[in-house]
Amino acid sequence: MQFSPDTATYQHGGYSYDDGRIRGFSLTHLSGAGCGDFGNVPFMPVLDGSPVADCSFSHDNESASPGAYDVTFDNGLRTELSATQRSGIARFTYPQGQQASLSVDAAKAFNDASDAVRVGSNTISGYSDSGGFCGADNSYRVHFHATFDRDFTTTQVDGGRAFVGFDTAQAPEVVARIGISFVSEDNAKANAETEQGGRGFDEIRDGARAAWNGVLGRIDVGGGSDEDRRRLYTGLYHSLLHPSVFSDVNGQYAGFDGQVHTAAEGRAQYANYSGWDVYRSQLPLVALIAPDIASDIAQSAVNQSVQGGYFDRWTVANGGTGVMVGDPLPIMVASAHAFGATGFDTATALRQMREGATNTDERPGHAEYDSLGHVPPGVQDVWGSAATTLEYTSADFAISQFAERLGATDVHEEFLAKAQNFENLFNPANSYLQPRNADGSWPQFDPVQTEEYTEGNGAQYTWMVPFNQRALFDLMGGDERVVSRLDEFFTELNGGPDKPYAYLGNEPSLNAPWAYAYAGRPDRTQDVVRRALTSLFKSTPDGEVGNDDLGQMSSWSVWASIGMYPQVPGRSELVLASPVFSSVRIDRGGTSIAINAPGASESAKFVRGWRSTASTAPSRGWARTSSRRAARSTSI
Repeated sequence: MQFSPDTATYQHGGYSYDDGRIRGFSLTHLSGAGCGDFGNVPFMPVLDGSPVADCSFSHDNESASPGAYDVTFDNGLRTELSATQRSGIARFTYPQGQQASLSVDAAKAFNDASDAVRVGSNTISGYSDSGGFCGADNSYRVHFHATFDRDFTTTQVDGGRAFVGFDTAQAPEVVARIGISFVSEDNAKANAETEQGGRGFDEIRDGARAAWNGVLGRIDVGGGSDEDRRRLYTGLYHSLLHPSVFSDVNGQYAGFDGQVHTAAEGRAQYANYSGWDVYRSQLPLVALIAPDIASDIAQSAVNQSVQGGYFDRWTVANGGTGVMVGDPLPIMVASAHAFGATGFDTATALRQMREGATNTDERPGHAEYDSLGHVPPGVQDVWGSAATTLEYTSADFAISQFAERLGATDVHEEFLAKAQNFENLFNPANSYLQPRNADGSWPQFDPVQTEEYTEGNGAQYTWMVPFNQRALFDLMGGDERVVSRLDEFFTELNGGPDKPYAYLGNEPSLNAPWAYAYAGRPDRTQDVVRRALTSLFKSTPDGEVGNDDLGQMSSWSVWASIGMYPQVPGRSELVLASPVFSSVRIDRGGTSIAINAPGASESAKFVRGWRSTASTAPSRGWARTSSRRAARSTSI
């Protein structure tokens, strides 16, 4: 359940801060995606007995916190929202003497929707069908069941919209309890009844806040400014919104094969995988602080691949969309495993990874990639041949490391060799990783070209070999040349896709600040990471430089705040920068990691020395890492 306000001005996540009009409070959302989907079944309280397109409000009369939202419209009507995993609760307070009504529109979503709706004496239920993420042909059906704390005085159904009235003369607060399910209306009703029980609005809201505090408290910091802490926990909150619990309280969920399946006892099926984005650092962050949840996320991805026949790159509900490039879900699964989230069917996962590497739905252009060692321009269904090649090499490396941990030596060696295919894009004449024709020749190239790349350009993608920086740097002429080139690259931190500089507002550049450490200059990593953190990320409504992409961009700010980053796909090494805080303790649910950095602050970003400590407890700590020493990394 993502029970949230939607503004009249469309925004992919539903809410545009600059718009002072709300058109409803819908039940499903994606956080910060680059395309729209969900926004199903908006609830809209109104006065005067007739539906409205929207109501105006001021941010002065609005508040939001983990687990709660509260707004009072300019007409005096107040809406309070909270949620459990699979249900929501709303409290509508109507001004005295006004006619109290509410619309529920099952035919409305961010994309085209169809519906069915039924109205009882104090219930509204039905389903909403929608889909079409980024123009794809994905579809889903979400069922809902809403129970109100009093009978309706009037009812009207017009197509998919129900419009009901209440008697609020003696009690102005109307409470609605709403369950959702992607399986059935009965399950939606059971989800709300089971998770809410007899608790009132305040108790559910306080419980949601306590649950969020429990997971946000997995990272406990000392020192730092108020803004440092707000930025950290704002980023962590956004990092943990997805993937989303998808199975019902009875374990049932809609599968990628269109059938109803049941998750194992005590486990949950997850959905909504922004694969191309979140494999880089969001999923490793989840696995770092909550390996039990990450195990369910990994198992869910494996279930998707078995039911659907392959690992899709970007999934919504129980369907793939094929959006973006590469083969990211195997990286997510491998990285989760590396960080200790091992509670899933690893044998099936490895089998699906191997089979998926030769599945055209999962890897368009795999035939050319396997035969030529790269994907050339012009291959059908490939968006950006150079970007796709580099994404496949990262996936191959992650698979190789996963296979090695499972003892599958032959698979490890096969995919480790394939991972070195990035070298086939290196043009020694200009020292860039660039598109290459099928005959081995080099087409005309400009470092700022976006052709044959994906949401970036040649200058930005040239650094995207996070698993073998040493080999890349040797091809470039050694560390001294690499450092000079990185200095030029970071002339701008967020130059966008049309400049030969970093583009830290999007994913392909996110590993580049950490590359200095592999060239013997961790001090430059410390400088660039800190400048990017403090200038590009804030705890304000405009506090991110691009789409959050279901938590990926936020997760980068969390890692930067604690001074480390999961640079290598499929492994748990963390390359170090410097923490903003003097102390950080990471609770992994049974084990912990302590990071001590006396004297660290927003302005003190260079560390003078380092010390690694280990006790009988399974934890590790770092202090005073060297600013002039080759990078050190420690496995979790």
